[in-house]
Amino acid sequence: MSSSDCRPDYPLSSDLVKRLKSALDARDEEAVSTVICTQVRHVDTVIELANDDWMKDPAVQLPPGVLLGNQDPSPLLLDQVSRDASVVLETDKEELSGLWTLEYKRELTSPLCIAAARGHTASVRHLLGRGANPDASPGGRGPLHEACLGAHTACAQLLLQHRADPDLLSAEGLAPLHLCRTAASLGCAQALLEHGASVHRVGGAGRDTPLHVAAQHGLDEHARLYLGRGARVDARNGRGETALSAACGTALRPDEQERGLRLCALLLRHGAAANARDEDERSPLHKACGHARPSLALLLLQHGADPAAVDYGGSSPLARVLQAASCAPQAASARTVQALLNHGSPTVWPDAFPKVLKTCAPAPAVVEVLFNSYPQLRVSESWRKVIPAEVFQAHQPFYRSLLALAGSPRSLKHLCRCAIRRQLGTKGFLAPLLPLPEALHSYLLLEPEGVLH
Repeated sequence: MSSSDCRPDYPLSSDLVKRLKSALDARDEEAVSTVICTQVRHVDTVIELANDDWMKDPAVQLPPGVLLGNQDPSPLLLDQVSRDASVVLETDKEELSGLWTLEYKRELTSPLCIAAARGHTASVRHLLGRGANPDASPGGRGPLHEACLGAHTACAQLLLQHRADPDLLSAEGLAPLHLCRTAASLGCAQALLEHGASVHRVGGAGRDTPLHVAAQHGLDEHARLYLGRGARVDARNGRGETALSAACGTALRPDEQERGLRLCALLLRHGAAANARDEDERSPLHKACGHARPSLALLLLQHGADPAAVDYGGSSPLARVLQAASCAPQAASARTVQALLNHGSPTVWPDAFPKVLKTCAPAPAVVEVLFNSYPQLRVSESWRKVIPAEVFQAHQPFYRSLLALAGSPRSLKHLCRCAIRRQLGTKGFLAPLLPLPEALHSYLLLEPEGVLH
């Protein structure tokens, strides 16, 4: 029976639910524990905490925000949805100019699910002692799912000791390991594996393995745990991604990026393919460059990632970082471009440079690194028109030096740099091994100076 058909023992309008919701809203943990442990008729009772079932009455006024965009659904479609309140119709707003969504939300739960979700170890022990079913999931997720999602290790261990199924699938097809999504949930993951959970379990619409989930959230310790239990490092999910590909495609906060880098290094040490392509023919390097992560891009290049790879959209890793340069930190974008060019990435077709200038103008360091990868590039006075006035004003020394090269040859020093780089070919990163002053090493590696000569 689906949750939409289930008759709760305590519906939303009941006094018990009102008391429970009041305690939850007030974050009164003692009151929550009292309600679920002493005021329900039986331990596996079904409690309704939310119900947005507005579609059961076709005449009801629609909630604000339910219909979005300028594309109205047909009366026939509305009638169809009114007959099935659990239907969710959603269009992809990237594919259609109008977006409209009809969504029905109902939240059913149980005392054990509430206790596990909030980390009430004593309440979980009490309910299990009274015979609560550790696998009951009236709302689609069981108590073990809730404990893992909240990273409550003690609750997870109690449930597993009472024979909770470590591989129980939720309504979304997710096992508890798929819900170990934070660093704090490592203890839950360890407990699940000790009780027989599978590291190979595929789950959810994305058909991710637990290793994919760890990769998507930058969880290096989880990944180490799963690999130690035999997780396949190059298993593919429903989008054709390996764990390395998923890790490189995740936008991490600055404080998470070091952990994400350790994770990718771990996967590579375990044999992850640096050039594995997903369903869009994007490699891990494409994704790292799309997020302007220079340390990660360099790591992949050091493990043989192909800087010339092209995805289905015709973009190379260099194109991906240039597309992101206007919104990514300038230093990160410039260092990513440097890493690619120093490992033999093809540069941009000269005639397309004005387009790059238009896109990357707010990041002059990116423009400088790329410009210096050409022995000679014909500069036109018309380039001034593609640089926004406020950007030109903010970076006058650089852009004046760029436009001053119109009709002028580059310096002999620069031409020598290009000749040496041409000899090094795809191994430009070896420039520091040459018997030259350190300042020239930086010059050969295209370190930006802030002006052009």
